[in-house]
Amino acid sequence: MFGIIATIAAKDLRRRLKDGSLLLFGLALPVGLALLFSSLLGDGAQDGRDIRYLVVDSDGGELAAVFVDEVLAPLDEDGVITLGEESDADAARAAVDEREYDAAFVVPEGFTAAVMAGEDASIGVVGSADAAVQVQIAREIAESFATEADAARAAVASALDAGAAATPEELSERVQDAPVPVALAEVPTETWRQLDTATYHAAGMAYFFLFFVVMSSVTALLDERKGGTLARYLAAPVRRSSLLAGRALSATVVGVASLLVLALISSLVLGAQWGPLPGVLALTLSGVLAAVGITSAVAAFSTSSEQAGNRISVLAFGLGLLGGGLFPVAQLGAFSAVSLVTPHHWFLTGLAELSGGSGGAVPTSVLVLTGMAVAAGALAFSRAGRMLTP
Repeated sequence: MFGIIATIAAKDLRRRLKDGSLLLFGLALPVGLALLFSSLLGDGAQDGRDIRYLVVDSDGGELAAVFVDEVLAPLDEDGVITLGEESDADAARAAVDEREYDAAFVVPEGFTAAVMAGEDASIGVVGSADAAVQVQIAREIAESFATEADAARAAVASALDAGAAATPEELSERVQDAPVPVALAEVPTETWRQLDTATYHAAGMAYFFLFFVVMSSVTALLDERKGGTLARYLAAPVRRSSLLAGRALSATVVGVASLLVLALISSLVLGAQWGPLPGVLALTLSGVLAAVGITSAVAAFSTSSEQAGNRISVLAFGLGLLGGGLFPVAQLGAFSAVSLVTPHHWFLTGLAELSGGSGGAVPTSVLVLTGMAVAAGALAFSRAGRMLTP
């Protein structure tokens, strides 16, 4: 029996290799859209070269040096921004107007003295009209530093009012050397189990188009029934269930190959991180089986390949939309609970666990996907007699 299933699967695989839709849905569209969405909705500048700032230190005081050397310079060193220095405010404005830089910080003369004296002081931000996001970031940086400087000044003033024996300069140094009670830290994705942008879009698009990749193998049975080929199959000692199993095997092989190739290409081109290979293989196989089972069940209740194709396309889009294959659904609140019934959710959740270095939830995702495959596949095989009746 297995020999017959393998023969049918091999015949369908040869047909699929000549089918241009396999290249379109299995490679071109997923990679192209993943690249597009990663570029448009990425995590931000990849190397900091998209955020270009100038700084003008007309003050030369202690606080100005802190702003330049301890706030802006580390951001430049870490690749978050590109920082340039200019001695003249007018020249900095001209550079921003010429779009050489996105924004310029202007520390005015007397800034340090004004802050220490308790007088009003400000850091100017000159921004380009074509870089609204970068300008807003610059404003947030300046406002954050101004808030800290004002807090330090208030602390010194309070200490002096309370009769502190130290000089204002000594108190300022103590405030600057004091540890920050609350600080923001960059947490690597390995510790918080969430897919980065490139991996999310690559995996989401790959699984979204997987339904279209496996659809052709399943709906081909309906074409063969219409064309008379199915009758010739059944004239031989071939069970109807073997015909469906052969197509399902072919669809599984094509689907697994498609996902693995996309994982490799997205890793090389987009820098996607799919996780350890054993976990990826388990999720890939169970995810493909779920997709094959669902598409087979839909085809089993259809009367023609056109009807099955239309139904599967609508279902694939709906499941992809609800399951987070096209965009994250976590922000939808209670409505996001609907994603739990989609294979897309469990496939992406399993990958997120792998990327976080934790395989704890991966078996759960694999079991859920396998359960979907078994349930949908059983439904399809229960209809095999009617579906494959010439």
